[in-house]
Amino acid sequence: MAELKENSMSLPFGTDLTGKVAVVTGAGGVLCGMFAATLAEAGAKVAVLDLNEEAAKKVADGITAAGHTARAYKTNVLEKASLEETHERVLSELGPCDILVNGAGGNNPRAQTQKEYFEIGDIEADTVSFFDLDQSGVQFVFNLNFIGTLLPTQVFAKDMIGREGCNILNVSSMNAFTPLTKIPAYSGAKAAVSNFTQWLAVHFSRVGIRVNAIAPGFFVTNQNRALLFNEDGTPTARTQKILAATPMGRFGEASELNGTLLYLLNNEASGFVNGVVIPVDGGFSAYSGV
Repeated sequence: MAELKENSMSLPFGTDLTGKVAVVTGAGGVLCGMFAATLAEAGAKVAVLDLNEEAAKKVADGITAAGHTARAYKTNVLEKASLEETHERVLSELGPCDILVNGAGGNNPRAQTQKEYFEIGDIEADTVSFFDLDQSGVQFVFNLNFIGTLLPTQVFAKDMIGREGCNILNVSSMNAFTPLTKIPAYSGAKAAVSNFTQWLAVHFSRVGIRVNAIAPGFFVTNQNRALLFNEDGTPTARTQKILAATPMGRFGEASELNGTLLYLLNNEASGFVNGVVIPVDGGFSAYSGV
């Protein structure tokens, strides 16, 4: 069994990423911003990518203030030219990419229904039913989640070819296992990300690149806060249903994703793990409801 490095016990979950360059997309958000900080704490030099330059800079500044290395890059994961420009800057300022975390993603109100179940009369009613879903909204959600994973991989995985110990980690969702009501596009897009993770794992398996995914359950983020809590801070009806269907009876804490994140990127701990999608959801995906 491989021995831990001398300083690894002081690092998060014993994972030493010293000398590695990690690129994290969507890193201006709550979860991926935490991923960036965690990778930096483990020793990696982190490229913080986000379309929101101010959010990316805030995350990078927090990392550098803690004594670690990070740089912010305004990047559109849906534009290859933007990604290639960022890639050149990362190469020059940090070095070739060893770890790519594809975290950019999200939903859009134009791609969701207002009701969980379709009922007779909904077509004529003043409600957004399945038949009213906006095509451009659905396309945006699919592009953001799937194309926003494919394009960064095309650009940054080239750095990994022929170099040992490189990893790609995609961010899927428990929606990929069982679709949630109201959000067909997001659920379908995350299912595509999970499938793509398996495809990439096979495709790159003979050049030494491991590809896995983490599938978060319900965590409170800036993006979903309004769906989960009313303005007065009380839980919405949807929150009550979520918690009733989560055996652990609570939302996850962002830090509870770190163990899985670092395990999958630790080549000593998970060197033979390839093509898996690990749910971190408090048992949501395992619960039948009875």
